[in-house]
Order: sequence, then structure tokens, then C-alpha cells
Amino acid sequence: MDNFLTPISIRDYNHADWKYEKILEQIHDFEATLDDDHEIALRLASFGTSITMIVTNVSYQNPDILYFYGLVNGKKSQLIQHASQLNFLLTSIEREDKTKPARRIGFANPNDASDPI
Repeated sequence: MDNFLTPISIRDYNHADWKYEKILEQIHDFEATLDDDHEIALRLASFGTSITMIVTNVSYQNPDILYFYGLVNGKKSQLIQHASQLNFLLTSIEREDKTKPARRIGFANPNDASDPI
């Protein structure tokens, strides 16, 4: 009889995928509190001034990079963030186009090369 052991997978909580999962949970919880007239945005305060980003997608690359895709002042934008620098405020904003449903954040598979915005 062969004695092959099944490899044990050990979770590294310092990797971006775990942080991504925690952010996903918080965003879903926050979005669940919003009405149809509001959508989620991130308030970024590490650029010398406060910037509001309407986030449309979040992704990651292990071991330590998170990507936030969306709009800043109506322009397509991407924030590349080291996992050790995560510091933002989830906030709600009134949606601009009342003819379309409120935008909710999607989450990208980090192996998917399609345009996330």
C-alpha cells in the first residue's frame, strides 16, 4: 500500500487574498445598508487631500497588492495599494444617474485579465 500524504494547505494571513476577503465582507455588509439612491465610495486621505473614488471593482495580487478600480471625478481610475497601507473610509454617495440602478462593487478574480472597470 502506498503511503502518500495529502499536502496540508496553511493559510498565510499576511497575504493580500485574506485582506481582500475581509474587505469584500465589509463592503457587502456596508452595501446592504444602502438604499437604491446611494452607492458606495471610498474616501482616500493619504494623498495630501481627500479624494473620493466610486469603486466598481476590487482585485488583488499575492503576496501584498490590492487593486481598486473605479471613477475619480468621473474619470476612469485605478488605485494600486500595498496591503500594509490599507486605510480608507467606506462612505455612501448619492448616485448621479437616477435612470440606472445603484452601482455595487464587483470583485475580480486576480487571474482574469479582462478590464475591471
